[in-house]
Amino acid sequence: MRESASPWAACSVLILCLLPAFLSAQTSSSDKPVPILTGSAGYFTFVTAGQTQLNAQINPVLLVPLGDRWLVESRAEFEGAFQRPPGGGPFGGPVSKNLDYAQLDYIANPYLTITLGRFLTPFGIFNERLYPIWIRSLQQDPLILPLSAESSDGMMLRGGFPVNAAANLSYAVYVSAVSTDHNNLQSDRSVGGRMGIFLPGSRVEVGASWQKLLQDGRTNAFGFYSAWQPQRLPLNVHCEYARSNPGSGYWVDGAYRLSQLQFWQRAMRRLEVAGRAEQFFSGQIGSNAAQALGLPGVNTREGEFGLNYFLRDGLKAAASYGRQFSSDGNSNLWTVGIAYRFALPLGRVGQ
Repeated sequence: MRESASPWAACSVLILCLLPAFLSAQTSSSDKPVPILTGSAGYFTFVTAGQTQLNAQINPVLLVPLGDRWLVESRAEFEGAFQRPPGGGPFGGPVSKNLDYAQLDYIANPYLTITLGRFLTPFGIFNERLYPIWIRSLQQDPLILPLSAESSDGMMLRGGFPVNAAANLSYAVYVSAVSTDHNNLQSDRSVGGRMGIFLPGSRVEVGASWQKLLQDGRTNAFGFYSAWQPQRLPLNVHCEYARSNPGSGYWVDGAYRLSQLQFWQRAMRRLEVAGRAEQFFSGQIGSNAAQALGLPGVNTREGEFGLNYFLRDGLKAAASYGRQFSSDGNSNLWTVGIAYRFALPLGRVGQ
């Protein structure tokens, strides 16, 4: 019996069929937007418990505005993880290719955007806001990141509006269909959402996320997050908690840019100090199943300290040291590398 087409394939066909109509809706203004190719590239060396891995990756992002209300956006990930074989020899390993998102956005009004296609799952804040290597202050992923799906195939509604003069509310709700046709385009059948409140005066945001899996065990996942960016200090503080069937845990990190320290030499003001503390608690699945999802197999604690040096705008060198503690044994985590952000307009600006 022939299997039905995946929801992602159906969404792709729909977007291609409607693309001519969207293109005809472009504005005739002389200041119309142009497509942009942006993203990041990086090369890192990770040393975990004495095992060295060379990691090279490029993450291109394509933004194609179609008039004033339509936007096509997509991000791919090409990553090579190279290690020495057990018997010695040159570094080698797989090169993975993933499509993180490929979506069509319709800006219905200032308070609502409708998204169709493959999008980043709006659960917590790390996956959507802090994941790119040129944004994150520490290159190691948080332990709890695999507790929720990173990408979903379906439809999403999102937006925000002011509650009063002192607070803004943001929201995102979505429904996702199951997709198993390709290892790099997998998606679960689920529903979920996220809601947050931002206080502009104190620059504090708090929020909550929820996700319901509509397959297998029909389990629930929920989480909480907060972010703080004070007005008078070049400081970013984030924290997140998540709980689901595979486990639960939290992370707290902060990054402080030394740009305000006038007694330092100018070169030292490009330095950023970062740190993270996190903990994972194993859940209702076995150790092997947890590790297959990218989670620790046992209760784990981890602390990490790092330095980022901004060589110029869009180019930074990064180094960090961490220590992981668990019943499977303690280990050191070393990271050193460089990240680059690029942005290229694919057309004449203002034409």
